[in-house]
Amino acid sequence: MQNYMRLEIPAKSSNESLARSVVAAFAAQLDITIEDMSDIKTAVSEAVTNSIIHGYVGCKGVITIICRMQDGELEVVVEDQGCGIEDVEKARQPLYSTYKGDERSGMGFTVMETFMDSLEVYSELNEGTRVHMRKRVGDAVLSVPSAKV
Repeated sequence: MQNYMRLEIPAKSSNESLARSVVAAFAAQLDITIEDMSDIKTAVSEAVTNSIIHGYVGCKGVITIICRMQDGELEVVVEDQGCGIEDVEKARQPLYSTYKGDERSGMGFTVMETFMDSLEVYSELNEGTRVHMRKRVGDAVLSVPSAKV
């Protein structure tokens, strides 16, 4: 059975934890491990934070989060209509950041890719960015049967 949800929040730092919590509550409907839940929450935090910090640099905007689940797979899409990413492949490289402050490490996409099974990033300058992540969880995770002797 398929289920889905959609959340729109202002691009404010205070809403990052809300986004993470709502996605976690949605994902809890699946037979999910604590480790998988932590991975999903971390990836969502990174995607939302990227939209806030990089997508809407010094301006207001909205972040849309769409989640779908079907057959043990969770799909999470995080979208903004911000400034976009000039070079997505370059932005996906570890330690790359357009942020000039000291506290950003440039590891957001690397973290998302590490904790989710797949990551796709679509972006157009002055149009926004869509981060599409998937993770298989619970009993639906495919396992290799043991060989018969």
